[in-house]
Amino acid sequence: MSRYVFTSESVTEGHPDKICDQVSDAVLDALLAQDSTSRVACETVVNTGLCMITGEVTSKAQVDFIHLVRDVIRDIGYSGARAGGFDATSCAVLVALDQQSPDIAQGVDEADDHEGDPLDKVGAGDQGIMFGYACNETPELMPLPISLAHRLARRLAEVRHDGTLEYLLPDGKTQVSVVYENDQPVAIDTILISTQHTAEVAGMSDEQEVRNRISEDLWTHVVVPATADLLLKPDRATCRYLVNPTGKFVVGGPQGDAGLTGRKIIVDTYGGYARHGGGAFSGKDPTKVDRSAAYAARYVAKALVASGLTNRAEVQLSYAIGVAKPVSILVESFGSSNVSNAELTDLVQKHFDLRPGAIIEQFKLREMPSINGGRFYRDTAAYGHFGRPDLNLPWEEVSEKAAELKQTEANRIQPGA
Repeated sequence: MSRYVFTSESVTEGHPDKICDQVSDAVLDALLAQDSTSRVACETVVNTGLCMITGEVTSKAQVDFIHLVRDVIRDIGYSGARAGGFDATSCAVLVALDQQSPDIAQGVDEADDHEGDPLDKVGAGDQGIMFGYACNETPELMPLPISLAHRLARRLAEVRHDGTLEYLLPDGKTQVSVVYENDQPVAIDTILISTQHTAEVAGMSDEQEVRNRISEDLWTHVVVPATADLLLKPDRATCRYLVNPTGKFVVGGPQGDAGLTGRKIIVDTYGGYARHGGGAFSGKDPTKVDRSAAYAARYVAKALVASGLTNRAEVQLSYAIGVAKPVSILVESFGSSNVSNAELTDLVQKHFDLRPGAIIEQFKLREMPSINGGRFYRDTAAYGHFGRPDLNLPWEEVSEKAAELKQTEANRIQPGA
């Protein structure tokens, strides 16, 4: 019997890198909401008292970027007396956006392999490899460690925003270690929560008293509610539980560390449980396959698992800049399927259109910001882009495709049935 412990982490919306992801995606939402053909590659950097957006944009939209940035920072919670050196109203906001390279635009606008099909006209915005993953460990078909880490991080933000734990500040991280036996989760080994807080907590200033109070409050108001509906719950008697291991966490956010867009790509995806192609998501319009093809790869992997053809699926896609059709497609089931990897790959090639234009059209990736009132991509920029029961994400809805795959395989086994 194989036994091992696997760990994944998440971060809250107030983490410096996550501030940047949300700002970059808010810029993308605003531009696409006004001009669905906008080309966007927006990067953000934050530091004490500073937020700068830079990158390349080609759009007809007219956006007040400074006002937009301040709104995002304020919504996260960095405002007023407890802003901690990074206040939405007083921080400097710098805008340094240039126009997209015409060489890239040419390849995206007219694919090298264009053969008359309108969907062939959209070439990949860059070369690269993308991975999608799904497994049957959770109802949302995500690995349990990252699912738990996101649950804790979301709950940490909820009790801060609603005032349940009024001493909490925006920056925070969570980490969960899960025990596996024969590749199945059997216990929660360790829960780690690091959360920014005020210097005094409930009138207490003694460091040890503060730490003890936060620890008890987080177990009661974060850990227990976040895991209440799970069959596999943390046991206080056996689960190692760590809170702010250094003793206190008062200085945080951009005052404590600089932040950059795209530095939390493992948090954004599968918590290290699956391979990653290396490309970040936030701030990139759908012609950038780093984003759109990663969404499609997740859609394919989730459909394969939801169909019952395999218990685990990792899908790799690769693209060439200015070329519409994927250079390669690969499915890996890790021995969890009665169908060979070659057969699963063949099914994917037959049942999924993975050209960038087709992906954009199927998921309405250009229209979603206007459909959702100007806020779609920003909502994915914290707490993960996959397995989000709190968001209506088109690449997560696989019921029809899963049924199609299941019927196709049934017909193959029993022709004419």
